[in-house]
Amino acid sequence: MKEIKALAGMTLDELQEVVRHLDLPRFTAKQLAEWIYGKRATSFDQMLNISKRGREVLAAEYTVGLYEPSHAVTSSDGTVKYLFNVGEGKSVETVYIPEEDRATLCISSQKGCRMNCYFCMTGRQGFHGQLTANQIINQVLSVPQSASLTNVVFMGMGEPLDNYDEVLKVIKILTEPWGLGWSPKRVTVSTVGIKHELRMLVEQTNVHVAVSVHDAVTDERQQLMPIEKVHGIKDVLEMLGQYDFAHQRRLSVEYIMWQWFNDDIKHAEALREILPDEHVRVNLIRYHMIPDVPKLRTSSDERMTAFRDYLNSRGVTCTIRRSRGEDISAACGMLAGEVK
Repeated sequence: MKEIKALAGMTLDELQEVVRHLDLPRFTAKQLAEWIYGKRATSFDQMLNISKRGREVLAAEYTVGLYEPSHAVTSSDGTVKYLFNVGEGKSVETVYIPEEDRATLCISSQKGCRMNCYFCMTGRQGFHGQLTANQIINQVLSVPQSASLTNVVFMGMGEPLDNYDEVLKVIKILTEPWGLGWSPKRVTVSTVGIKHELRMLVEQTNVHVAVSVHDAVTDERQQLMPIEKVHGIKDVLEMLGQYDFAHQRRLSVEYIMWQWFNDDIKHAEALREILPDEHVRVNLIRYHMIPDVPKLRTSSDERMTAFRDYLNSRGVTCTIRRSRGEDISAACGMLAGEVK
């Protein structure tokens, strides 16, 4: 049976190859990009400035490839978690976070995750495959709030840099004029620190970067995040210090806080020592309990505040991130791709 390929998720170059293959006018590629990425068209029948023959030829070999989430649940704070089917009986979760002047979408890049971080629900469920650019961009284009989004963050299920080629294609779709035409400042990629791909990301894009540090003490971080054995966080941040994060883009550090484990002043100073410069921002994140992780407990407000104030007093911009969607398991580390 002939495979029907999705056009959503293709770059302009790939769309041009499609129309060349089908012997359609070259300008049809830009028309397709406008209908899919600009107007969120879900069928060729909606693309009225493409000839009837052209639409028929396209439909014979391709599908637009946009599809709605299969499930949604809303938090008491307005956060919405969506479930998207991604084939082979698997689903991924996408989180919409409304604020006064922002509407952020947290998107997934993998089915599960290979990083196996001890405190993360996604990592503990294992790795079940890469998402395609189609499956990633569909999350952005198919949530009900798509047209009003102000920001997209790759902070959902999976490690974005472990699926670099597909994530890079999606960044192009988000930021190129033929795609959504967003400023790169509206896009943030969160990573545990895969050094080679992180360097490529910084050199090939101008998106914001968020590095998941969580513990600046090497042996402790190794217990929590196996990636530390391969890409030490001190080396990763030192490498990032070679690039300009003061103007075009932002470098931030994500730091989940656990009671009596990494939330004292000693750990605050250890973190300060590995930050590459004064422009790095530190986001302190409240830990959200997940099953089968008995060793870690949520840090108290008092200890989080003391940690923040210590860093601020020493010239490091540090804030405590407001927790969102915990009551629907949509907060940091809680995504699992399941309907409960």
